[in-house]
Amino acid sequence: MPYEFVDPYVDDETARLVEVFKDIHRNPELGFMETRTAGIVAHTLTVLGFAVTTGIGGTGVTAVLRNGSGPTVMYRADMDALTVEEATGLDYASTVRVRRDDGSESPVGHVCGHDAHVTWMLGMAGVLAKTTDAWSGTAVLVAQPAEELIAGAQAMVDDGLYDTVPKPDFLVGMHTAPGPVGMVVASGGTKMAGTDQLDIVFKGVGGHGSMPQLTKDPVLMAALAIVEFQTIVSRTIAPQETAVLTVGSVQAGSASNVIPDQALVKVNLRWFSPHVREQLISGVRAVSEGIARTYGMPEDQLPVITMKGGSTPLVNDERLCGRIATTLSGVIGPENVVTDFPPLPGSEDCHLLKGPHTDVPLSYLLVGVADSQVCAEAWTAGKMFPYSPHSPNYVVDLAAIPFGAKVASHAMLELLGS
Repeated sequence: MPYEFVDPYVDDETARLVEVFKDIHRNPELGFMETRTAGIVAHTLTVLGFAVTTGIGGTGVTAVLRNGSGPTVMYRADMDALTVEEATGLDYASTVRVRRDDGSESPVGHVCGHDAHVTWMLGMAGVLAKTTDAWSGTAVLVAQPAEELIAGAQAMVDDGLYDTVPKPDFLVGMHTAPGPVGMVVASGGTKMAGTDQLDIVFKGVGGHGSMPQLTKDPVLMAALAIVEFQTIVSRTIAPQETAVLTVGSVQAGSASNVIPDQALVKVNLRWFSPHVREQLISGVRAVSEGIARTYGMPEDQLPVITMKGGSTPLVNDERLCGRIATTLSGVIGPENVVTDFPPLPGSEDCHLLKGPHTDVPLSYLLVGVADSQVCAEAWTAGKMFPYSPHSPNYVVDLAAIPFGAKVASHAMLELLGS
């Protein structure tokens, strides 16, 4: 049922929540480095009366509010940003830069909405803490690190998540989407692809750029592999299957006249079927090793492939999503709740928070965060969205801050005490 007190409470808190959002947006942190953000979460939830544990999986935070008998509902918000330079022109845009292990600098920006995710959770936590007479059960809030690395959820589980929180009866997560503010997708079934992150180090023999015949050039090997990788999808995987192979980074050398002795290629895979995953991984290995052998590298100097993180496809529970969709329809109108939505090739690790409790039903919601006029202009121009996640121009409209907090609150209250 709709809880009429939610919207007035969030409206009263909107100015404060917007400032929290802006602060997190100005100060983005990369995966497993979210110490400042985690500190904001821990402090806020402690003040609200939650039992807070920090440092799980590195920078993860859990908070538990027990309020009598009833179901246990886990809600997850991810905290990390990306190495993307923001180009929104906002007066609270990020100008943060971090130094990498190799000494180079990289910009950091919240261009996927995780700053909104944290703020929504804090807004919802305030609702729960102030209205304990309206619900019964246990609320478990999780601020998760390193979603972008597809590593944070598993890190929290491996580091004893379930030593600090009880097994949930339900798991809820939310993510920004570049649709209009006021829209929510609550759709059951398989919704997101599985993914793997691979680092491939091509070894070679370095030397002077003027005498390539005396070297074995790993940059050339990497370049040929990058092109050849695309044939794995186009020529070895059935056309009706979903498979994406993206090279997101190539790192080699530091001078134009020096052939380095190694090159690093960072690869991302997306898939729905496990056999497609195996085809992609084995294809990457075959192509990489074949090229290295062609250029004279011995068997003990073939490319080294390291799996850096991954997740299975995200599957929403049909019944749970239907229940939350019904509740939200009564609050924001059925025309604003999308229940039939196709699977996306994007990926998540939210569901890995289940750990050993794989039977826990999940509802992972998508929440529109773009200004409606901006969306309308994009549609008129023939675009699917005004901007995409991970782009420098990704904007969470400030109207989405109270809206997302209300959606999270209504979803949690629907499940608690029932």
